[in-house]
Amino acid sequence: MSQFIRKLLTMSLVPIVSVSLNDDMLDDVDKLMKTLGFSGRSELVRAGIRSLISEEKEKEDILGSLHALLLVIHDEESEQEVTSSKHTFDELISTHIHSKIDNDKCLEIFLLNGEADKIKNMTQEFQTNRKMDRVKLIPM
Repeated sequence: MSQFIRKLLTMSLVPIVSVSLNDDMLDDVDKLMKTLGFSGRSELVRAGIRSLISEEKEKEDILGSLHALLLVIHDEESEQEVTSSKHTFDELISTHIHSKIDNDKCLEIFLLNGEADKIKNMTQEFQTNRKMDRVKLIPM
């Protein structure tokens, strides 16, 4: 066996991961790929994952008591979930602004004040809710 073939056989391959996306998300991925100049879907997905990992690492560094903004975009039908989560973390919320931004989309702006761990827990509760379109924590 040639050395070239031996080297090919022993190289570590990048694992392939399958992801299910609905048609709307796939269309958005394709548009983003072209707009941002990515050579393929995998490259775009890897960049998105790197960005998410970077954001999470930044959150890990947040300690102690702090002020933060939490932005949440969701559809109008998920208002009950937002209200439930909001009441769970009432002690952190200094100000809450609700605004309709589209026919069926809402923006929640929370001004938070409290311990970093509790603020992270609130953020995570919104992030893991599939009905939320976008969740962004901005520490101050």
